[in-house]
Amino acid sequence: MTRRESAAELFDALGARYEDLFGRVPEQVAALDWIAERLPAGARVLDVGSGTGRPTAEALAAAGHAVTGIDVSAAMVEAARTLVPGARFEQADVRTYVPEEAGGFDAVCSFFPLLVMDQPEIEAALDRMASWVAPGGYLVLATVPGDIRGLDIEWMGHPVTVSSLSVEQHLRRLTEAGLEVLHHHTSTFVPADPLAGPEEHFFCYATRRPA
Repeated sequence: MTRRESAAELFDALGARYEDLFGRVPEQVAALDWIAERLPAGARVLDVGSGTGRPTAEALAAAGHAVTGIDVSAAMVEAARTLVPGARFEQADVRTYVPEEAGGFDAVCSFFPLLVMDQPEIEAALDRMASWVAPGGYLVLATVPGDIRGLDIEWMGHPVTVSSLSVEQHLRRLTEAGLEVLHHHTSTFVPADPLAGPEEHFFCYATRRPA
């Protein structure tokens, strides 16, 4: 049986190649524009699964916000620190990360970091990220949706086990975590590499209303 790679191993190996293929997903760029229009000056932002730091941390740090990025991949964190010196990056796992920021974040961004884990871990990660959103703040996330648990695949030439939640499961989980979903949609993205293949993407914008 082929040993499946962890998320850290996968993204250590992919490195900058991941950014080359997925660094300019049009719907992600649109999501960043959406959140940037709503943040106060000098907002506190957490980028979960920050990768090379581009485009999320780079765009929001350039807009004057205090951005912290976390990623399980040491190679990605090292690259991000070089490429985006205006943000702070830590090697950390969303499942165990404890934020230093008192009072939560004005925005939590989560673009595709939850797929290489089990369904209960995804649900717990959504709960954790929702709890880090300050009153009046936002959670913007994207993933590949589907009621999938423990599916062995080969992605970008690497053997991994993936899971996800359906669109409905995501929406229900975020609502139960105290967030109000403002907008959600799905789209199809076709990376410029046959090893990746077309992907359905789910984007969701949510807020925690002020008390």
